[in-house]
Amino acid sequence: MNKIYDIIQGPIITEKTMALKEKYNKYSFKVAKDANKIEIKNAVEQIFKVKVAKRGVNTINVLPKRKRVGQHEGFKPAYKKAIVTLEKGEKIDAFEI
Repeated sequence: MNKIYDIIQGPIITEKTMALKEKYNKYSFKVAKDANKIEIKNAVEQIFKVKVAKRGVNTINVLPKRKRVGQHEGFKPAYKKAIVTLEKGEKIDAFEI
C-alpha cells in the first residue's frame, strides 16, 4: 500500500464539517497520528487531484472521550483530525452528496 493512503484514513462528515465545506471550502479528514502538515497537504493533493491553499492545513489532536454502556465504562479512541482549505474554484467530488 502506498504511503499517501496510510496518511489519509478517511473523511469526517458531520453537520459542522459540511457547513465548513459550503462556506469556506474546508474539508475534514481523519489522519495518521504521526503525519505532519506537509505530508497531509501532499497526500490530499495527490489523492484528490486538487490544489491546497498556502497554509491550508490545520491539525487537531482529538482526545479520547469517556463512554458508558450500563455498568461498563470505557473510552472512545483518540485520533488526529486535519482541516484542509482548498484554493478557490477547487472541490473534492467525494464529499458531494
